[in-house]
Amino acid sequence: ARRRGPGRRGLLAGALLLAVVSGGAGGAAGAYLERNGGLDTVELPQAGAVPAGRAADSVAGIAARALPSVVTLRVSGRGEQGTGTGFVLDDRGNILTNNHVVRPAGDGGGITVTFDSGQTAEAEVVGRDSGYDLAVVRVKGVRGLRPLPLGNSENVRVGDPVVAIGAPFGLAGTVTSGIISAKERPITAGGEGGDRSDVSYVDALQTDAPINPGNSGGPLLDTAGRVVGINSAIRSGGGSGSDRDGGQAGSIGLGFAIPVNQAKRVAEELIADGRATHPVIGVTLDTDYTGEGARVGTGSGGGPAVIPGGPGDKAGIRAGDVITEVDGRPVRSGEELIVRTRAHRPGDRLALTLERGGERIGLSLTLGSSSGS
Repeated sequence: ARRRGPGRRGLLAGALLLAVVSGGAGGAAGAYLERNGGLDTVELPQAGAVPAGRAADSVAGIAARALPSVVTLRVSGRGEQGTGTGFVLDDRGNILTNNHVVRPAGDGGGITVTFDSGQTAEAEVVGRDSGYDLAVVRVKGVRGLRPLPLGNSENVRVGDPVVAIGAPFGLAGTVTSGIISAKERPITAGGEGGDRSDVSYVDALQTDAPINPGNSGGPLLDTAGRVVGINSAIRSGGGSGSDRDGGQAGSIGLGFAIPVNQAKRVAEELIADGRATHPVIGVTLDTDYTGEGARVGTGSGGGPAVIPGGPGDKAGIRAGDVITEVDGRPVRSGEELIVRTRAHRPGDRLALTLERGGERIGLSLTLGSSSGS
């Protein structure tokens, strides 16, 4: 009889433990069922698979065709390093980019080109021009190169949709889109060296397609996937001018591209001769003049105001003349005159309007040529 007491207490403890375990398991099961909607499999509605292809003139369609031809350049040298963009010009390995992208390579630096496939190759500079901010580099031993087709920047109209491809902040293969927001913007950029020998002058296409540091040298494409411009500079927030996009400021919707017609001529000359020619008027400008237009100097600085026998001399330009229009377009400064001139080829004819002693005079001038650097 004395053995039955402990047995009952053990039985009671076991029953209580079983109740606790059962209660915990039931609570967990209830919580699971509440979260997962019962014992049935949960499957939320989702769109089915669609064909991978996109319309040829869509941003996705343009990008799919162009990306294999766009490369990322990593440049080092002179204690500097940076990233830029370029695109394939031909099946011989020539790649077009900006001069300021490859400038740090100098004489002892290096350039590594990375293709969209991930393949890399070393590149060498074929030729570069600081005045146009363009350069051609070449890779060897790379098969299956796909040149990007070149469009015609004369056909571009304000409002046309465009697509920019590049490596902003080192993010290769980045695609952005926008429109051509203006044409024939007189842009000067560079001059960081102090002697202004690296200043570029561009009669640029303006776009609101986001362009950021690293986009330099990349293509601006039309809806047919053809290059209409080479992305080169941005207007930075709070900045007073247009800067090459190698700085750290981000896009505010004011990007500038070198028109492809100008870039094509320069690239052809760089590939053929290693340097490009610049069209010139053959006058020295008064850099201290602050009025409207571009004033021809007086020769007081030591050099001639009008180069004897040069294009300006033959056209009848004199020291002190103020050039106010080129082909009917207003010129507001000496830099703008250089931009308007650089938009042409040597041998092109210009219609100039100038002021001399309060008189308005029209002249016709044939542009001369000088070698760039």
